[in-house]
Amino acid sequence: MLLWLGCAAVILLGFLFRHSYFLQDIKYVIDKLNLKRRIWRYMQTNYLIVDLFLERVKTQPHKPFIRFKEETFTYQDADVHSNKAARAFLQSGAVREGDTVALFLANEPLFPWLWLGLVKIGCSAAFLNYNIRSKSLLHCFSCSGAKTLVAGEELQDAVEEVLPSLLEQQVTVFILTDRCKIAGVQSFQDKMKQASSEPLSKELRSNLTLQSPAAYIYTSGTTGLPKAVAVSHAKLWGYCLIMALTGVTSEDVVYNSLPLYHSAGFLGLMAGIERGMTVVLRSKFSASQFWDDCRKYDVTVVQYIGEIVRYLCNQPQKPNDRNHKVRLALGNGLRADVWKDFTRRFGNIEVREFYGATEGNLAMLNYSGKMGAVGRDYFLHKWLFPYALIKFDIEKGEPVRDSSGFCVEVAKGEPGLMVTKILASAPFSGYAGDLGQTEKKKLRDVFTKGDVYFNTGDLLRIDKDNFMYFQDRTGDTFRWKGENVATNEVADVVSVADSIEEANVYGVEVPGHEGRIGMAAVNLRDGQKFDSMAVFHQVEHFLPSYARPRFIRIQGSMDVTGTFKYQKVKLVKEGFNPNEIKDPLYILDEKEKNYIPLTPDIFDSILAGKIKI
Repeated sequence: MLLWLGCAAVILLGFLFRHSYFLQDIKYVIDKLNLKRRIWRYMQTNYLIVDLFLERVKTQPHKPFIRFKEETFTYQDADVHSNKAARAFLQSGAVREGDTVALFLANEPLFPWLWLGLVKIGCSAAFLNYNIRSKSLLHCFSCSGAKTLVAGEELQDAVEEVLPSLLEQQVTVFILTDRCKIAGVQSFQDKMKQASSEPLSKELRSNLTLQSPAAYIYTSGTTGLPKAVAVSHAKLWGYCLIMALTGVTSEDVVYNSLPLYHSAGFLGLMAGIERGMTVVLRSKFSASQFWDDCRKYDVTVVQYIGEIVRYLCNQPQKPNDRNHKVRLALGNGLRADVWKDFTRRFGNIEVREFYGATEGNLAMLNYSGKMGAVGRDYFLHKWLFPYALIKFDIEKGEPVRDSSGFCVEVAKGEPGLMVTKILASAPFSGYAGDLGQTEKKKLRDVFTKGDVYFNTGDLLRIDKDNFMYFQDRTGDTFRWKGENVATNEVADVVSVADSIEEANVYGVEVPGHEGRIGMAAVNLRDGQKFDSMAVFHQVEHFLPSYARPRFIRIQGSMDVTGTFKYQKVKLVKEGFNPNEIKDPLYILDEKEKNYIPLTPDIFDSILAGKIKI
C-alpha cells in the first residue's frame, strides 16, 4: 500500500512540476504564510515598526536612511529629529497620549520625523492629501478625530482659507516654519530646534498595541468625500512586508517619488525601515529627472504607479537609457503594453505588480512576471486567503444572485467583481467615523448564509493559465493620475455653479493613458447659458487638479435608470468624441482658465498626444 502511495505521489509531483509555475506558486504561499506568522509573533510581543526602527538605530546608526536632494540623513539622524519632534509636541501642551495629529505636507524628511515622533509618544497621524482644499480639507481633518494640524509652509494659503472653521473647533494649528505672524497659528520648526534630542521612554507609547491606529490614510471609497482608513500597526507590518516578498534586501536603495500621504508611498518608507535600507525621497515625481536621480543615488529598486512608467516611456530616448543599477520595479496599475516598452527600452528590470486597497483585507503579487497580470489564481492561495470573482450587473450596479439568493462565480475569461472574505485573520476595519460607508463595502450571504465579504469595487478577469488581470472600477469612482476620484464629490462642486441645474460625473478612457479622466454631463438651469468661465473657477477652487472634469457635455435632460439613478454606462461608452456626439462638448483649458469648445481638431490632437491632459 505504501509503495502504491509513494508511486502515486511521485507521479503527481511529476505532473505538477511540468507546470512551469508550480514551484513559484508554492514558494509564494509559503513566503506569505511565513510573513503572516511573523506578524502574529509581533502581536504576541506587541512589537511595533518603531521598535524595529530603534533597533536599526543601534545596529546601523551611520547608515543613510533618507536621501533628499543634496542632504543625507542617517538612521541616527532620523532618531534625533523624531525625538525633537516628539518633545516639541509634548511641550506644546496640545498633544497627549492617544491623540491623532493631522499632517498636511508634501514629501520631505520632516514627514517621517513627525510620524516617528508621534508614535514614540503613543499617538497616530492622519495623512492629508496636499492637493485637497476647502470643504474636502475640513472633512478629511474632521473625520480622523484630530485636534491638531501640522502643515507645510507652502500650504499656508490652503490653511488660512479654512482657519476660521478650525479655530472655531478649537484646533491647534502649526506651520512648519521658524516664525509665524498669522493670528491663531503657531510655528513648529523653532520648537523642534529648541527641544531635546534625548531618547524617549518606551512607557510613553505603552498604550499602543498592534490593533491601535498607526495612521489614517484616505481613500475615495465608492461615493462621496474621501474616507479615512484607520491603518493599524498590524496592517502597517503587512504593508511594509510586501517588499520582503519581492526579494528586496538591506543592500538595496529604493527610489520613492510617490506621495507619502498615499499608502503606496508610505509603504516604501516603512519598507525601508523593515529592510534596513536607504530610501531616496523625492518631493514630486519628475519624468525628466527620474533616471538622472537613479544614477546619482545608485538606486536599485523603484516604486511606481502605472502612469509614472508611461511618462518615462514617453520621454525622448537617450543613449544612456540603460545606464543605471535599477533591478526591480514595484507598484500597481501597469498596462502590459507599457510594461513591454519599459523593459525593452530601459533594460532587464524585474517588474513586480501588486494588487490591493488601502482598506482591503487581501493583497496579491504578480510574482511570476507575467506582463499585465496582478497575480495568480492558485487553489492553495485561494483556500488560505479566500476570495472570489462574482458576476456583477453593471447596469444595476450590484452583484448577480441566483434563485437561492447567493452570488455566482464567473467563468474563466469573464470579468467579475473581486470580493475577499472577511475573517478574524483577514479583518476589514472600515472607515473612521463612517459606519454607513463601512457597511456598504460589506457583501453578506455571498455563498452561504451568514458569510461576509469585502467588496473591492474592482472587476478582474482570470485567463486560461490562471493569471489575474485588473479590468475596471465599478461604482461611482474613476481613477486618474493614480488617484481614486469620487464622482459624487465632483458633481456636488460642479452643480454649485449658477448656470448648472444637475451634473452627472463619470470617467472616460483616453487612448494612451491609464485609468479614466473625469467628464461631466450637465443640464442647464432654465433660461441660462453655459457659463464656462464660472464653472472653471468653481472646479479650480474646490477640486484638486486630478479630480477636475476635463470634459463637459451639455445635455437637454438627464438620462436616469428605472430607479432614478443617473445613467452612466451609455455616457461612458460614448466618451468625448465630437464627431459622434451631437451635444455641445467642452474641454478644460488651463492656459485660458476656461472651458472651451471641444472641436474635432482638438479631439484629434488629444489622440495624437499633441495636447497634454
